[in-house]
Amino acid sequence: MQIYNTLTKKKEEFLPQHPNEVTMYVCGPTVYDLFHIGNARSFIMADMVRRYLEYLKYKVKFVMNITDIDDKIIKKSNEEKMSAKQVAEKYADFFYEDIKKLKIRQADVFPKATDHMNDIIDMIRKLEENGYAYNVDGNVFYNVTKFPEYGKLSGKVIEELQSGARIEVNDQKNNPLDFSLWKKAKEGEPFWDSPWGKGRPGWHIECSAMSTKHLGKTIDIHAGGNDLIFPHHENEIAQSEAALHHKFVKYWMHFGFLNINNEKMAKSLGNFFTAREVLSKYTAETIRLFFAQTHYAGPLSFSEELLNSAKKGMEKINNLAEKILSEISNSNPNGRKAEFNFDGYRKAFEEAMNDDFNTPQATAVIFDFMREFNRTIAENSKLSTDVYQQGFSFLKETAQDVLGIVDFSSFSETDSASLENELIELLIQLRAKAKVEKNYTLSDDIREGLKNIGVILQDTKEKTTFKKVKQ
Repeated sequence: MQIYNTLTKKKEEFLPQHPNEVTMYVCGPTVYDLFHIGNARSFIMADMVRRYLEYLKYKVKFVMNITDIDDKIIKKSNEEKMSAKQVAEKYADFFYEDIKKLKIRQADVFPKATDHMNDIIDMIRKLEENGYAYNVDGNVFYNVTKFPEYGKLSGKVIEELQSGARIEVNDQKNNPLDFSLWKKAKEGEPFWDSPWGKGRPGWHIECSAMSTKHLGKTIDIHAGGNDLIFPHHENEIAQSEAALHHKFVKYWMHFGFLNINNEKMAKSLGNFFTAREVLSKYTAETIRLFFAQTHYAGPLSFSEELLNSAKKGMEKINNLAEKILSEISNSNPNGRKAEFNFDGYRKAFEEAMNDDFNTPQATAVIFDFMREFNRTIAENSKLSTDVYQQGFSFLKETAQDVLGIVDFSSFSETDSASLENELIELLIQLRAKAKVEKNYTLSDDIREGLKNIGVILQDTKEKTTFKKVKQ
């Protein structure tokens, strides 16, 4: 399997540290608001990567952090007149609800920054001891000039960044590129006790400390959006490798932006839709198919047209899935066999996913399979149960378990029974209309037809009811 590594700027063979085991860390949300559909792209694509690794029989330990103390959270706490802790808990709960609706599997651990203060403080202390951090009146900064490899992930050169507009101006810093490890508490802000006084951690150090705590000194895969490459992930490398003297991450994966009107979707630009808003119009499977049809690393334009196209694709998938389930229940185990290359489609799916998680090609394989399987059904009556069972296995293992674009459990017997009852009621209405029009032949035909399939009509002065009897 090949993965494009942002660090080396090339595809590499995937060789985790331990055979059959993978550690994976994904940067999660800062919980001060509902996350938008652009954030959802990163979460969903990371979920597909994890699911495929599990399909390959790797034991994956998957960690996604929750940033629950941050300037944005403090700002929201002032706006909503509640504590920062209450704001973080409120929006963390919304986050858990929405990823569940998007069929994103739960992380093995959702570490929160506020639960890891001792780990964060310990790592800052190590950086200070190793000569990479300095304290100025209770504010602790990382000295980027002490880390010779600073810029190796983003490709940025320190000298060229000196006057960068994105760098915070702070007279306390030795260098404008130096970043905060510990921030001295301001009046009215949440704080924790530390060797440098009361304060709270910087954003970057939180991920370094939490990932090390739960996944060890080196992580197999670290993933996140393209916007995190610099400075967040660059700073994580500088912190972790300076503190631990150990390679931090083997493979860096970054997800492309979701654009709207040719601009990156972002809360700061106000050009976003929350995942919750989009879920009110489209199913999770439709949203996941929409994302899967573009490679995770490339940009993707958000539009109703593309989502509606994915919706039509989902209708085709669901129609076949429902047909397969129905035929598994009703087909003959000794029915007709059919020549069908299930193994070929499975191999093609794996080849696509093994090529840097090429979900567009993988979904194309699934739609090719559907087209051929539908043709086989149309051309061969009374197929054996085994044929449908193999079709079910292929779609379940690929479309459901890996991509999450179909959910066989949604086609329940209850739904079928409800549809059956609605059809019977429709026939009763047609029979009533026929009687009004004195078309007694049609009326009798409907009664007898229903009786022949075990549905007995009972006429009263008020209405006609029915009961089902076993044939």
